Amino acid sequence: MAYVETRTARIEWPTIGLIALVYAVLGTLVWNHAVLPWWVLPIGAYFAALHASLQHEALHGHPTRKRWFNEALVFVTPTFWLPYGRYRDTHLQHHHDIDLTDPVRDPESYYLLPDEWATAGAVKRFFFSINHTLAGRMLIGPAVSIVRFWSSEWALILKGDAYRRKEWALFAVACAVSFTLVTVVAGMPFWKYYLLIAYPGLSLALVRSYCEHQAAADAQHRTIIVEAHPFWSLLFLFNNLHVAHHSKPALPWYRIPDYYAADRDEMITRNNGYTMKGYSEIFRRYFFKAKEPLAYPDLGWLRPSGEK
Repeated sequence: MAYVETRTARIEWPTIGLIALVYAVLGTLVWNHAVLPWWVLPIGAYFAALHASLQHEALHGHPTRKRWFNEALVFVTPTFWLPYGRYRDTHLQHHHDIDLTDPVRDPESYYLLPDEWATAGAVKRFFFSINHTLAGRMLIGPAVSIVRFWSSEWALILKGDAYRRKEWALFAVACAVSFTLVTVVAGMPFWKYYLLIAYPGLSLALVRSYCEHQAAADAQHRTIIVEAHPFWSLLFLFNNLHVAHHSKPALPWYRIPDYYAADRDEMITRNNGYTMKGYSEIFRRYFFKAKEPLAYPDLGWLRPSGEK
């Protein structure tokens, strides 16, 4: 039975409620940080990662039909990671499915061109190799992403890129708001917040992207399906069923399971069986082992460099 997509609701209350819950939990933990055992605070990492998933939801047009309002709802940054506007732009570019995993055209690709890998120095090879395991992605992945993305962005800003300058200025405001709420209003040391909530939140968020795409000759075979435990499914707002998301990127998160269930067999056929039985399988197989080489295996699978 084919799934029939209905029109997006004017206001998607499940998403509104989830946003409110994220801010409420983070606010409660931060406000009470002095009286809570340190090992309770990493609960906030889950909600910081969930906020990143909600930013992903917002850039796809949720939870209302007003873009400015959606973006205002997720403006405050619990992770201090990257400007929302630049995330929006790069992620929407990522949704050009014919270019998935392309080291040049896909801004979310973790692959390197073969020549780039061949000429990489020992230090770069060391850190990139660690980052290509799941353990490394969680341990140093946020730092590697920050160094790579921030350095490339600021190189362009210093060359006069006005658009990026505006987006980073907005990000600075978002960071200032978060920093003030954490350190001035709640009186929590920033190092404590960052090490126990923000950074591990980024680590959790990066679990989703680890196996999300693979290099393959057919672009439809590059996107995974992970039939995950509710702990992970809620955290990623069902983007673990990633073929479903790429098929209907405007579908609200809470409708993805029904859409997937209705067309499950067709989706598994379409992605050539690139599936995992939960994130436990991914942890078991790839925690200390890279799932693929870093160098893109066959440039013939990609569109020619001069083609638009």
